[in-house]
Amino acid sequence: MKVRLSEYDENWSKMFEDEAQFLGEVLGDEIIRFEHFGSTSVLGMNAKPVIDMMCLVKDIEKIDMFNDQMRLLGYDVAGEWGIQGRRLFRKGGEKRTHHIHVYQFDNPQIKRHLVFRDYLRTHPKEVEQYRCLKEELAQRYDDTAYYSKAKKLFIKEMEQRALKWFEEQGK
Repeated sequence: MKVRLSEYDENWSKMFEDEAQFLGEVLGDEIIRFEHFGSTSVLGMNAKPVIDMMCLVKDIEKIDMFNDQMRLLGYDVAGEWGIQGRRLFRKGGEKRTHHIHVYQFDNPQIKRHLVFRDYLRTHPKEVEQYRCLKEELAQRYDDTAYYSKAKKLFIKEMEQRALKWFEEQGK
């Protein structure tokens, strides 16, 4: 899939809210809460215009019962897609608009994603560094697979800083 990098769009938060409301009606009582994460959740960050949503649920196994309904509603059902204990739904086909990452409430991946988001939201210099890297990589790579792989080390290092920051906040 081709890299589509966009400047920050104020509509991204509304797109998140609208989709959360819609999915809340579909998944009902299984949902604990939704979180907007990823680059589209950080003010001023450029991003692929795909809303990353985290849906925290009571029991991840019960989410599999919604696969047929989600397909009928236009979502690609991707299963765990490389992360144990997650269910991934993608909306929009080749011009994706949303990635729905469903985790059971106690999955350790949740903390990593939310701490990284919160770190970026409170560290504008890090946002600028990350934004510049993304622009450079989008110029260099057409395909999202290569683009994502090229930024992996940078993200891992920033995640470590974010986790350290988070731990320091708890003291």
